[in-house]
Amino acid sequence: MTPGVVMEIGRQAIEVTLLLSAPLLIAALAVGLIVSIFQAATQINEATLQFVPKLVAVFLVLILAGPWMLQYMVDYIQRLFGSIPQIIG
Repeated sequence: MTPGVVMEIGRQAIEVTLLLSAPLLIAALAVGLIVSIFQAATQINEATLQFVPKLVAVFLVLILAGPWMLQYMVDYIQRLFGSIPQIIG
């Protein structure tokens, strides 16, 4: 196992992590921004007001994108496990 192979496996792992977490983080960011604008416009300074909409948005994105995320992760793991013989020997 060469350092190049280790770096490639690490790069792929980071790429998968970013692709799988991006929809959830973008949804939470967008909802947080909208709620913050609403709070600034109405001068409601309640910290817990952001929690429930973000939770609902992340849950909805997880329901909608969950099958794609699961399939993407399964494909990555199958490729990784399938490449073990080439990596070892």
